[in-house]
Amino acid sequence: MDAAQPSLARYGWLSIFAAVSTIALKSYAYWLTDSVGLLSDALESVINLVAAIIVLFVLSIAARPPDENHAYGHDKIEYFSSGAEGIMILLAAFSIAYTAWERLWHPMPLQKLDLGIAVSVFASLINLIVARILISVGRSRQSITLEADGKHLMTDVWTTIGILFGIGIIAVANRFDTGLNLARHLGIGGWEILDPIIAILVAVNIVLAGLHLIRRTISGLMDAALPEDELAVITEVLDKFAASDHITYHALRTRYAGARRFMSVHVLVPGDWSVQQGHDLLETIEQQIMDKFDSIDIDTHLEPIEDIASWQHLAADPVDQACSINLKGNSST
Repeated sequence: MDAAQPSLARYGWLSIFAAVSTIALKSYAYWLTDSVGLLSDALESVINLVAAIIVLFVLSIAARPPDENHAYGHDKIEYFSSGAEGIMILLAAFSIAYTAWERLWHPMPLQKLDLGIAVSVFASLINLIVARILISVGRSRQSITLEADGKHLMTDVWTTIGILFGIGIIAVANRFDTGLNLARHLGIGGWEILDPIIAILVAVNIVLAGLHLIRRTISGLMDAALPEDELAVITEVLDKFAASDHITYHALRTRYAGARRFMSVHVLVPGDWSVQQGHDLLETIEQQIMDKFDSIDIDTHLEPIEDIASWQHLAADPVDQACSINLKGNSST
């Protein structure tokens, strides 16, 4: 896993390419149409570029091996990137909402909508392809940085879809409304008012995506336990050994940092076992768990099952109480 990690940096360059390309295309689309929705779309792409640069920087650091000052590696820096992306998504949403609110009270006629829509669709396709690549690689490599950047680009895609939908309605409505002034008869002053309304709705959707990403970042920084499906993989291995009458475990703790997983557990065995017997058991347990994860650091602690001191701390530790339901064999709880 660690050997392959440096290759993730190339996806940062891919994200930068997508951001630069879409900024140019969407700015041109705004220049053609004078649509506040397309302007907001271009502004979000500028934020995408800043985020992509952060991603490249973070992935380069996260790929570094553990050193004297960072014995557990540098993976946790990925959460700073995902947190920054979440904040920038919120900033993009607020900038879109502010610009749209101004245009809502001062509608302006839109120009060359057909060409502007075509340019924006092309830009959105670039973002869609790159976003799917980043999300796929992020999930397979368990990199929250790439996954967050991909989701950020997907918010851009949905922004463009919403804006183009609104602009498309305006283009069709204006074409069929020529000479009828139906919009003004309805008291809305012109179909162009749909442009800022759609932009505001899109901004609300982006806010929700940003808040979700920030929540995941906080969870990672707070050393949250592994997801239930991953925890089940670990307990399945431990329970297999704990099925014996003379082996059990407790004090199972887990956390994750970027792509790396961490766990610690106390394994209880008969006190008359030799050091070699205990060591061999722990090596077997650790190897079977490591075979099921790409990258996991395991800390095991051996205790004599008959010694009351091995159990005394359970009553005072809510984490151990929660784990005690997994105890098999000679448990005194």
